[in-house]
Amino acid sequence: MSSEQDHLQETDTEERFAFKNEHKAALTSEKGLNEETIRLISEDKDEPEWMLERRLRALRLFQEMPMPTDWPGQPDLSEIDIDEIVPYIRPDVEAREGTDDWENLPDEIKDTFDKLGIPEAEKKALSGVGAQYESEVVYQNMQEQWEEKGVVFMNMDRAVQEHPEIVKEHFMTSCVPPSDNKFAALHGAVWSGGSFVYVPEGVTVEMPVQAYFRMNSEGMGQFEHTLIVAEEGAEVHYIEGCSAPKYSAFNLHSGGVEVFVGEDAHVQYSTVQNWSRNTYNLNTKRAIVEENGTMEWISGSMGSKATMLYPCTILKGRGATDTHITIAFAGEGQDIDTGAKVYHNAPDTSSTIESKSISKDGGRTNYRGLVHIADGAENASTAVECDALMFDNESTSDTMPYMEIEESKVDVAHEATVGKIGDEDIFYLQSRGLDDDDAKKMIVAGFIEPITEELPIEYAVELNRLIELEMEGSLG
Repeated sequence: MSSEQDHLQETDTEERFAFKNEHKAALTSEKGLNEETIRLISEDKDEPEWMLERRLRALRLFQEMPMPTDWPGQPDLSEIDIDEIVPYIRPDVEAREGTDDWENLPDEIKDTFDKLGIPEAEKKALSGVGAQYESEVVYQNMQEQWEEKGVVFMNMDRAVQEHPEIVKEHFMTSCVPPSDNKFAALHGAVWSGGSFVYVPEGVTVEMPVQAYFRMNSEGMGQFEHTLIVAEEGAEVHYIEGCSAPKYSAFNLHSGGVEVFVGEDAHVQYSTVQNWSRNTYNLNTKRAIVEENGTMEWISGSMGSKATMLYPCTILKGRGATDTHITIAFAGEGQDIDTGAKVYHNAPDTSSTIESKSISKDGGRTNYRGLVHIADGAENASTAVECDALMFDNESTSDTMPYMEIEESKVDVAHEATVGKIGDEDIFYLQSRGLDDDDAKKMIVAGFIEPITEELPIEYAVELNRLIELEMEGSLG
């Protein structure tokens, strides 16, 4: 591919994420968080009383909890002022529950997701697609062949109305209760939109389903909730993408993800998050895995002013397995604090954590992880590998692994490497005809290959392009 073609592709990728559109909202809440706002959101969604009660309980917990400040080396959250955040913006679309016809969307919203490649991705590689704009899912579509097998893929607001039994049983109860942390409580109070995925027993969804979450407005918060239930022997791959344009005021993203993996079921959750550098990204993601079930987390975190994200898996049943593959990129003024948590609560469980991080221009990355092996979890095994790559002497990378081992009959391994891009590596590649920039891109591409090879080809290419743009300082 020529350098001119490379430049055109990079320019196209940059424009896809940096643009912002003007769109008139149908309803915008006041800034801040109080009971009146919670009731407004719930009433606007015509929710059942039990959901309003859960929101109000979460609000009380949020108001009681202090801001988290006691973790060593955690990102600075002092700029976050909930009183300045707009928690709910309903876009002005005709179908409140979302539409399955792309042409029904307003032109400015279609333009947003056209630039992000959502319709094209749907045609090529996906079983279903959901698109959220501000606080609401505006488009949702599922291929008929999976609907006929009982697979459900819809927005969470609609699921509350149409599948209340499943939602009531699983929504922020045993997996991510609002008492988990202050931002989980915030999420429970003001959540809006997100995805509901239900896969019946024995059904394998052979193509991924995707949801894309876009914050377009300045100074807003996005609080989508994703609930995935895979029954016994079921299999599904869910892909999540996120982005926001850059503004002068900060935005807050505090989503929630709950995954229930049944006996012998398999769920892969892949996410590529490219937030602007004025966004605080504070998510809570957790899975519960039954006997012989498998959970896989594949995640790329870049953009954002600060990120605190530690996908967690509870290996509840004998023989359950868990895999985490993560990549984090931090440039100037960014603090990307990511990792993984795994609880081995049953015998013969296994987990693998592979973390890659890149920092440049004074950015900071940190791996923060926890592996807990409970008493009685005999023959459990875990392997943790953390690799950090730094571009310069101003950048930093830290590793904070915690191991809590309460059982003696286990297999535990941990290794970590931290290093700069070596001059000898650059020199070798330059001697083969590459310039300095291309040499660094090739080294980084090889470094992140473990995650890109786990993604569908379209997303692997996208992730590589985003990393290249971050290396050049073109995003955010």
